[in-house]
Amino acid sequence: MRKQLIVLPAVFALMLSCNSPKESAAETSANEKLVETYFKHFNRHDWKALAHMYTETPQFKDPSLGPGTVTQTRQQIIDKYSELSTVFPDLQDKIVQVYPSGEKHIIVEFVSSGTAADGSKFQLPICAVFTIENGRITKDFSYFDNFEENQ
Repeated sequence: MRKQLIVLPAVFALMLSCNSPKESAAETSANEKLVETYFKHFNRHDWKALAHMYTETPQFKDPSLGPGTVTQTRQQIIDKYSELSTVFPDLQDKIVQVYPSGEKHIIVEFVSSGTAADGSKFQLPICAVFTIENGRITKDFSYFDNFEENQ
């Protein structure tokens, strides 16, 4: 009888712990879907739709924008990617892996590629950490090798 009393609280604790991940898994799932939609917009070059996935003035860490954290408007995001797709008309990102990290973060490993007008091609492995709050991206911290001889 005493063993049964000890086992019951353990089973109850296990049941409670199993319910908690389901709630955060639903949140993570929503964030993963948001990131999936983000890359669909990117690959379609729908810069306006992509920019509206961000808050009004999200923060960026991106070697192409210089050192440190930079705040950009949605219009600046549209302008940046419009210019980039003019240089590389076939610009595409291919997701390698998505790593959910808590309720507000998604880490995405992907390869960006494209071909310039002169026929030169590039492939660039990138890792991005997205912070998502209330269904919008508040931070986009991207990491990649920005040395020209490696691109």
